[in-house]
Amino acid sequence: MKKLNIFLASAMVALSFASCGIDDVQNVGELSTTDFPVSKEDGNAVLAGVYQNLNEVCANPQMSFLYYAQLASDDMLGGGGVNDKLMQAEDLLCNYNADMTNVFYEARYKGINRANTLIEALPNTAMEEATKNSLMGQAKFLRAFYYYELASMYGNVPVRLKPGSEAITQGDITDPWKQILLDLRDAISLLTVDKDDASKNRSTDAHVDKYAAEALLGRAWLFYTGFFCNGTSLSDLTSTNYSPLTSVELADGSTMTKDEVVAAIDDCVANSGHSLVDKYQNLWAYTNRCTVNDYSYTTGKDFKWAEDDGATNPETLFAIKFNKFASWNTTIGYANGYALHFGVRGGQAYGNTFPFGQGWGAGPVAPNLVKDWATAEPKDARRDATVQDWRGVKTYKKGGWADFVQETDYYAKKWAPITCKNADLKDGYSCTFENVMYPGNWDTPGKENMQLNNIHDLVIIRFADVLLMQSELKEDAAGINEVRKRAGLDPIAAYSLQALQNERRWELACEGTRWNDLRRWHIAAAALEKQNGVDTYYCGQPDTNTPHNGGYTTRYNATAGFQKMPETQIAMGTVKQNEGWTGADSEYQGWK
Repeated sequence: MKKLNIFLASAMVALSFASCGIDDVQNVGELSTTDFPVSKEDGNAVLAGVYQNLNEVCANPQMSFLYYAQLASDDMLGGGGVNDKLMQAEDLLCNYNADMTNVFYEARYKGINRANTLIEALPNTAMEEATKNSLMGQAKFLRAFYYYELASMYGNVPVRLKPGSEAITQGDITDPWKQILLDLRDAISLLTVDKDDASKNRSTDAHVDKYAAEALLGRAWLFYTGFFCNGTSLSDLTSTNYSPLTSVELADGSTMTKDEVVAAIDDCVANSGHSLVDKYQNLWAYTNRCTVNDYSYTTGKDFKWAEDDGATNPETLFAIKFNKFASWNTTIGYANGYALHFGVRGGQAYGNTFPFGQGWGAGPVAPNLVKDWATAEPKDARRDATVQDWRGVKTYKKGGWADFVQETDYYAKKWAPITCKNADLKDGYSCTFENVMYPGNWDTPGKENMQLNNIHDLVIIRFADVLLMQSELKEDAAGINEVRKRAGLDPIAAYSLQALQNERRWELACEGTRWNDLRRWHIAAAALEKQNGVDTYYCGQPDTNTPHNGGYTTRYNATAGFQKMPETQIAMGTVKQNEGWTGADSEYQGWK
C-alpha cells in the first residue's frame, strides 16, 4: 500500500468563468492509492488539482515560458518601467537575479507531480474503464504540456514519472521530448470521441480532449524534429541548417514517425468539429458586445466576439479559463495575469486608450514586425486587427508613469485588457468589459479592480494553427489557403517553407508561438537581430533599441534560447547550469 499526498479541487467545470464557483486546490493529506480515488467524482477532484496548475502559473505570468516566448521573439520588445528589469532581460536573452524564473520551474513540477499521482493511482481503481481512460488521458496530456513548457524554457530538465519528492537528475536533453511525444500518443488513444456527432467532442468546460492532444502532438513534434535536427550540442542547436527529422525514438523504445503525426493532424482537421471563426476580429475580446459599438475600429462592421456571454469558441482547442472569484490570496491565478501585464502602461484615463485597459506595459510590438508585415502583405486586415498604432490616437500619452522602457508606437491587441463604457461609474468606463458582461461576485463587492477583473480566456492552441501545421507537415498549400481565405487574401499557388513561415508569423502574431517557430526553423539569430536600431522611446523621449550584453545574435548563439536554470535548482544538485549563463555578460544591468 503506497501513501501519497492527494490534492483535491472542485470539478473542472468550475474553471469556466461562467460557472458558479471554484474552490482552491487543497492538500487533504496522505491517502492510499489502493483506496483512492474510488469514484468518478474522486477522480475528477484529483484531476482538477492537475488542471489547477495552469492557473497557478498565471499568478506570476512574468516568470512563465509563455511570457518569455512573447518577449524573447521578434514579435515584441521587453517593455515595462525602468525597474521592470525582468521584462527587458527576457527580451534581451539576459538574466536579472539568481532565481528569475524559479517560481515557474517549481510550479510546473508541482503540476507534474500531481499528474504522476493520478496516473499511478488510476490502475488500482475499480472505476469504469471509460472513466479511467478519460482521466488518464487528460493527466498524460497535462504532464506532456507541463514538460513541453519546461523543456522549451530550460532544455535538459529532469524527467520525473513517479509521484514523490526524491531528487531526480538530468539525463539527455532529448529525454523530456521523447516522454512528451509518448504521453501525447497515449492521450490520443485513451481519449475517446463521439464518431456520430463531432460537436459533442468539443469541450466547453476547459477539459482537454483527443483533438487537443493531436494538436499538441503536432506542435511538440515540429519543435523537436526541427530544433534537434542537427544534433544536441550548442553549435547544432544554433546552426542555420534546417532538415527536420522524420522519425523519433520514444521513451519506451518505440518509434514515432512523421506519418503518424500527419494522421493525427489530419484527424483533428477532418473530425474534431472545430472550425475557423468567420471573421478574424471575432477571435479577440475587443469585439465583445459591451465594447464593439463604441470602438471606432469595430463600429458598424458586424463583429461579434466568439466568446460573448460565455459562448464556446469553435476555433479554440486548448485554453486556460478564468473566473470571477480571483482575489489577493491563493486564487489570484484565476484572473488573467497575462492581460494585466500586457495592458497599457501609465495609469491613463480609460477614455485616452479606449478600448485597451491598464497594465504594466510588457511587450510593446516590435516595429520590424509591423514593417515586415506591411511590406509582405499590404492588404492583410489581420495586421490592424492585431496591432494598435498609437500614432493615430491623439489622446494617448507616451511615457507610461514617465518611466516606460522600449516603448514603441505599436501595441498588441490580442491579449490586452479591454474596457467598456459604463454610465454608472464616475469616469464613464469599466476597467474591464467583464465587469459588465459578468456582473457580481468580484473580490470586493461594488469595487472594480484592474488587476483582478480580466477573465477572458488565454487561448493556447486554436484551429488556424492546426491548419498551418497540416500544411507544414504535408508540404501542401491547402491549410495555408484556408487561413488566407478567412483573412480575405488570395491563395498561394504552391507550398513553400517561406510561405508557411510568413503565414504563421502573420496569423499567429503576438500569441506566443513565434519564439519556438524561430528556434526550430534555425532562423532565430537573424530574425532577432532585426530588432537592433529600431525606433523606440525611453521615458517618453525618442530612443533606439540598442544592443545589450553583446546583442541579440550573440546572446542567442550563446544560449540557443534556453533560459538560465534557477540558482536554487543548481544548489540542490539536480541540474547543471545552461550554457551562456555563467559569465557577467549574461547579467542585465538596466537599459541606461
